[in-house]
Amino acid sequence: MNKAKKIQTDAVTDLRFVIAGGGTGGHLFPGIALAQELLKKNSCTNILFINSGNNFETSTLSACGFKLKPITSKGIKGRSLIKQMISAVKNFKGVLQSFRILKRFKPDIVIGVGGYSSGPVLFAAKLFGIKTVLCEQNTLPGITNRILARFVCRIYVSFKDTKFKCNPAKIIFTGNPIKKDTIKNANSATEKTEEKKYNEKKHNDSKFNVFITGGSQGAHVLNRIITESIQHIKNRSEYHFIHQTGQKDESWVKKVYKDSGVSSMVRPFFYDMQNQYKKADIIICRAGASTIAEITVAGKAAIFIPFPFAADNHQVLNAMSVVKENGGEMILQKDITGNMLAQRIQYYAANPEILSVMTSNAKKLGKPDAAKTIIDDCYALFSGLGDLLRNHSCI
Repeated sequence: MNKAKKIQTDAVTDLRFVIAGGGTGGHLFPGIALAQELLKKNSCTNILFINSGNNFETSTLSACGFKLKPITSKGIKGRSLIKQMISAVKNFKGVLQSFRILKRFKPDIVIGVGGYSSGPVLFAAKLFGIKTVLCEQNTLPGITNRILARFVCRIYVSFKDTKFKCNPAKIIFTGNPIKKDTIKNANSATEKTEEKKYNEKKHNDSKFNVFITGGSQGAHVLNRIITESIQHIKNRSEYHFIHQTGQKDESWVKKVYKDSGVSSMVRPFFYDMQNQYKKADIIICRAGASTIAEITVAGKAAIFIPFPFAADNHQVLNAMSVVKENGGEMILQKDITGNMLAQRIQYYAANPEILSVMTSNAKKLGKPDAAKTIIDDCYALFSGLGDLLRNHSCI
């Protein structure tokens, strides 16, 4: 029976996929991870991304070699009535644009990865009768995904505690897909040179490595707190800081490290995040779903400083999923100071056994096969096995 099911599933190979959504790395990178898994399964798979086409989305997808079609879309929540009406008009336009794109591309399955642009695309796909699935990265679903959940065939969630008001049979706990570090970067040669210098130095002079990331766009408040903390750290020669700042803060953060005489490597963005995670003894970061997925797969302990203005405070809930398993620590932004952060960094540096336990607990939460699990289920869903095996139909 199992063998027969496998043969039927594998027979469906030449599918066309649309991956809808993006806006930030938290939504776009899981989509890229799924696209990479699709190509791994079948190198001839035809994949199209549909999103707002902002500079970040365009440059990132271009570097990865994926096709993009932009549409108009805008968020509604938290806006004035007039702005909500303007957003509604833009989203309606996005639905019409999605109709035209889907009619030409003729996808077999549309995967929504979150963000404003996923809504119009999945809505248009549903009207076309195309199978639709949804990836929810956060513990608390956003308003767009809560609406879409009612009519998609499947919902893949990153956290066990994620709840939707829909048929529970549609929900599968998969973890959050993580992209491979395959993006080509114009600065890669410079980064490799500095990496080599640092690795050679570390061979003879072991330091406590602190990796700071505020997400794909950086985080100004996080950058400020980190640079303040440096002034309070004793025996600075024992530490090395790897800091992803975002474009705007790179120069002044570099200067602070230089003036303080602290060993550091500062970049607006690292295109080899897995390597940076690997070197880190501890990570200081926000609590976006993609960040949490990456560090748990890497098996690293973290000090989470959630972004306080995230929709429905979902970053605090994301961080709690790790903290309650003793895989990390959370400090709210309103409570943290440079001196406090310095004390926590020094505490973990002085207590490697405690750090080791946290690292082990974080590793247990990682889902390295999330992308494969999702894509295998999409294939089963298209072949009809997905509904048969889960004993329900698309709604």
